[in-house]
Amino acid sequence: MNILLVEDESAVASFIQRGLLEAGHQVALAMDGNTGLQMALAHTFDLLLLDVMLPGINGIELCRSFRTQNTQTPVLMLTALSATENVVNGLDSGADDYLVKPFKLAELLARIRSLARRSGQPGTPAANMLQLADLQVDLDGKTVQRNGRSITLTATEFRLLVYLLQNKKRVLNRMEILENVWDVNFDMGTNVVDVYVNYLRRKIDKHFSPKLIHTVVGMGYVLKEVYDHEDSN
Repeated sequence: MNILLVEDESAVASFIQRGLLEAGHQVALAMDGNTGLQMALAHTFDLLLLDVMLPGINGIELCRSFRTQNTQTPVLMLTALSATENVVNGLDSGADDYLVKPFKLAELLARIRSLARRSGQPGTPAANMLQLADLQVDLDGKTVQRNGRSITLTATEFRLLVYLLQNKKRVLNRMEILENVWDVNFDMGTNVVDVYVNYLRRKIDKHFSPKLIHTVVGMGYVLKEVYDHEDSN
């Protein structure tokens, strides 16, 4: 997606811009409201990311002015103002969604994907794609990406990941996994499932957040989003 980011805090802007680029998006940056509005009206973007507190005109005014000429392009507000009236003001100005600072990059990327799906913009996962958080699996191309980075899996690891994704948020016991990934319908008396789940964790979870592969003690495994501040089994 081609995204316009309007953010006056350089450190925040750099963090967001880097994350969006790594996820495969194109990013244009404006550091004040007036410049942001000029760029939004002069060029075609797939999404606007607007900070509320900006030099010149603020994000609310920018969004309201933009909406007088463009009612289709999704707008996501980024702000430290979390009070209900601030959220309402942002949405009433024409924004499609509202994300309160501080936020995790994975949440921002998830919001962007959601807006892309709703608006029919490029970046919407196709029918042959499986996705959770910033993890994407292309079933046709047999490729895996997390946060825009390619991940190389063996054939067995790929089958295991696909099965977990197809049953995300559902606890799967070891026999279910053996039957569906290895086509084995009896207990082999080995820890093959645990070994391959650990292989997958090293590639899918070790260097990323949120963690996706979780052990449910005495029951099996589940694939779901759990952020660092949340309790995980």
